[in-house]
Amino acid sequence: MASWNWLALEVAYEALGWFAFVSWSISFYPQVILNFRRKSVVGLNFDFVVLNLTKHSTYLIYNASLYFSSAIQKQYFDKYGYGEMIPVAANDVAFSIHAVLLTAITLFQIAIYERGSQKVSKVSIGIVSVAWLIAAVCFFIALSNHSWLWLLSMFNSIQVTMTIIKYIPQAVMNFLRKSTDGFSIGNILLDFSGGVANYAQMVVQSIDQNSWVNFYGNIGKVLLSLVSVFFDIIFIIQHYVLYAGNKSSKSEITTEHEDQIREHLVRPSDLSPPENA
Repeated sequence: MASWNWLALEVAYEALGWFAFVSWSISFYPQVILNFRRKSVVGLNFDFVVLNLTKHSTYLIYNASLYFSSAIQKQYFDKYGYGEMIPVAANDVAFSIHAVLLTAITLFQIAIYERGSQKVSKVSIGIVSVAWLIAAVCFFIALSNHSWLWLLSMFNSIQVTMTIIKYIPQAVMNFLRKSTDGFSIGNILLDFSGGVANYAQMVVQSIDQNSWVNFYGNIGKVLLSLVSVFFDIIFIIQHYVLYAGNKSSKSEITTEHEDQIREHLVRPSDLSPPENA
């Protein structure tokens, strides 16, 4: 297993990783606090939260397995070389655990607070069901020949697909309502900071090792950062430029809006998970 060549870069790597962890972890709280203060989840897209739970659950399985399992690490080194470093850090595991817990709390708030006519779409439930069915099938395939690294690549592909899909319902809802009222921009600003720091952390490791294997060896982490930053920019533009100051009444989210959101959600579900084995 490779070691660090430059102490300064190792320190920068750790600092960026834990900065990303803090930013991403804190990013869950503005929405939870906003829901608590309003005693309402109107304006928060439920599909976004449901898809997010599957995304973070599969990402947790990937991070924890690769970080803690010596058997999976051996398969990684056999594939990419013993001169490389494991592309998962302790902050990645800590973030994933925290993310699953906070997303579950947000789902609980959806169950107990005022939600108007909003509900989880059948399309979203279908996507999540298919994702976990694929994961189960892949598990039994991997079980026969102990292809655990391949199995983790499947979980990684699922989390990447969920990352691509999950933001779309909220972005479309904001567009249809011409408002971001009820959706916390604090969450987005912190998510943006975490995404940039996460990507910078990988760059630092690549510079130190003079190798870019950690990028294509952990394509899920790369796409997680890039896709998150892309949609965060869209939400920032919606909040501060397009719909700045617009308020939306709780009754404004209609069945017609929900149908339009579902139409946009169906399209990205046809995306094929990226190759990552």
